[in-house]
Amino acid sequence: MAVTFALIIFIISYFFIMTEKLNRAVIACLGGVLMLVFGIYEIEAAFLQHIDWHTITLLLAMMILVSITSQSGFFEYVAVSMAKWVEGRPIPLLIVISTLTAFGSAFLNNVTTVLLIVPIIFTLTSLLKLNAVPFLLSIVMASNIGGTATLIGDPPNLMIGQAVGHLNFNDFLIHLSPVVIVIFIIVMAGLVFYYRKQLSVRTEHQMKLKMLNPRDFIKDKILLFKSVTVLFATTFAFIIQPMLHIELTSIAMVGALLLMLITQEELDVEEVFKSVEWVTLFFFVGLFMLVGGLKEVGLIDEFAKAIIYYTDGDLPKTAMFILWGSGILSGFVDNIPFVAAMIPVILEFQEYGMANLDPLWWALALGACLGGNATIIGATANVIVAGMALKAKQPFSYWEFLKVGAPIAILSFVISSIYIYLRYLIHFH
Repeated sequence: MAVTFALIIFIISYFFIMTEKLNRAVIACLGGVLMLVFGIYEIEAAFLQHIDWHTITLLLAMMILVSITSQSGFFEYVAVSMAKWVEGRPIPLLIVISTLTAFGSAFLNNVTTVLLIVPIIFTLTSLLKLNAVPFLLSIVMASNIGGTATLIGDPPNLMIGQAVGHLNFNDFLIHLSPVVIVIFIIVMAGLVFYYRKQLSVRTEHQMKLKMLNPRDFIKDKILLFKSVTVLFATTFAFIIQPMLHIELTSIAMVGALLLMLITQEELDVEEVFKSVEWVTLFFFVGLFMLVGGLKEVGLIDEFAKAIIYYTDGDLPKTAMFILWGSGILSGFVDNIPFVAAMIPVILEFQEYGMANLDPLWWALALGACLGGNATIIGATANVIVAGMALKAKQPFSYWEFLKVGAPIAILSFVISSIYIYLRYLIHFH
């Protein structure tokens, strides 16, 4: 009965999230609470096992950092400088912003990067009188693709890196970045072609842009100095985090609290808290509880075990099954709980005579990270950008995202399949 209840609650909640008739945070949280009401698991399990407080707290801290920094005019300064550099031409601007996002997502993490880049997009598209949606969706795709390249870029990679002792930062870079670069170039070409009709700007708007001085957008120089210093210090701490032996979440919280402490003369702390994307945070809480219900009744584990049964221990078949299976599932449930369930299963494969599991780890990383591009709730970055877009009155729907994201995800899986086969599996046949 528990399995039936968990599945019904998940499917109904997911249906209402997709239709977008009601607030998605309320629906996700209601679904999560129904898991408790129907006895799928206890409230202690929800708070201690299923809700990923590291993700929630990291998001909260970065939202505070970005909110304070944005009030100094820093993002407007960067936006105008960048737009002037490409002379306000939309296609070069889309490519520059997306490349910056992909690079930032690889060496910081994709969540932090979109929180920094999205405010810049709103400023630029407002100046040039452009639709922000092509830029926002390009940023989401770039952040998930770029985040796939390194150990710290996307949470699934971080989880795999922590679970597999011999894989370090450089291993992820060497094995994943070549295919990530190829996918990024092809996807960017496709996005430019798809949105080409919307990427045109009138000459008078370009002329207005040329007359602007980026420095005029700086609102408070003292606040700018304080916020940018703390933001860059926090970012640098992320990069050297393996040497510091401090959790990313702790680093982000120290940065956020320190910045609130030193900017009390310039800003009201209560206003800072009001600027946090609470809807996004509560949506994640509900989503973790919903997926936790599936995990609690063993549905995610059963799927993982079915892979072993289906592939019969054949490494090439197993790698492809994991790549496509994790990719498709990661589009519809958050990839973090799924990867958490898959890691112990892959570790068990050694008992089935698989000596070299590395191709399976790369298949899982590529599938889980790139699958996040398929739907609006496939990855953390997607949900955050959607929340920020809604707040800025530049929203995009579940289906609008799906039309762009699903083909990109499938294309990414095809390229990844060819790469994994040629690099790791060809000698098995």
